[in-house]
Amino acid sequence: MSTPQDVGADPLRSGQHAVLEPGRTVDALPMPAKPTTRHVTICNQQLRVDVRAGNGTGTPLVMCCGIGASFELLQPLVDALDPGIDIIRFDVPGVGGSPVGALPHGFPQLAWMLGRILDELGYDEVDVVGFSWGGALAQQFAVQHARRCRRLVLICTNTGVWSVPGTPWLFAKMATPRGFRANAMSILAGSEHGGNSRARADEVRRLFRDTLASSGRGFLYQLAAAASWSSLPFLKLIRQPVLVMGGDHDPIVPVTNARILAALIPNATLQVFPGGHLEPLTAATEFGPRISQFLGRQRR
Repeated sequence: MSTPQDVGADPLRSGQHAVLEPGRTVDALPMPAKPTTRHVTICNQQLRVDVRAGNGTGTPLVMCCGIGASFELLQPLVDALDPGIDIIRFDVPGVGGSPVGALPHGFPQLAWMLGRILDELGYDEVDVVGFSWGGALAQQFAVQHARRCRRLVLICTNTGVWSVPGTPWLFAKMATPRGFRANAMSILAGSEHGGNSRARADEVRRLFRDTLASSGRGFLYQLAAAASWSSLPFLKLIRQPVLVMGGDHDPIVPVTNARILAALIPNATLQVFPGGHLEPLTAATEFGPRISQFLGRQRR
């Protein structure tokens, strides 16, 4: 009787030596890396999702990205975080690899979609990091899915429509899809302070080179979500431990917004850092350990 090894076995893929002829063997070929990106369909909306698998030692982490950029923008921070935790990222409709939807989605709908993504992936309780525009989605998820959100990190974000605005001329330049694509790299590079400014500017351009990936309609839908939403009415309901981080030279989201969030969220810790809007990404090796330490603390 033949054994499973005899029938259909591929010695090159099973880690054995393949026998070419008597006395000669060839070493097994390395297995191809398992892809981390897939598409999940939620109510006829296709969403591109990426999961960096950890070793199961920590609570899985969801990362919500800023406006107009695919989730690859967050890669420097992903690389700097605790390698033991699963990290889930996704492109909202109209951004990156997620096609634009027929209608715009507000933050409550997007938070519901995120919950369905986690259902599809088999995750129950998660931590959430929200950067810039993604911080609004993170706040919405934390209150809308309170049971599923253990801890929350809000980076360079605000309370929505009733927040302290950034520099007016910057908003005017970046308020349209064409203006955003044309000006985002130079404006955000110029918002960085400290260290080698030329090196930081080059890093910002490298980050954005392949991640400014929203469709025109998708970008406008993201703007509409932010323009019709505020977290001020429900910040007191966010009961999770929250780390709020803001840059003291951020012209996009002034640091006053971080102070407001930290004052109104009951269990919040504020960290003000020197630098601009993208400092947590261009100096990710400094920020990753801080965030990992906060997420690694035991629940109070």
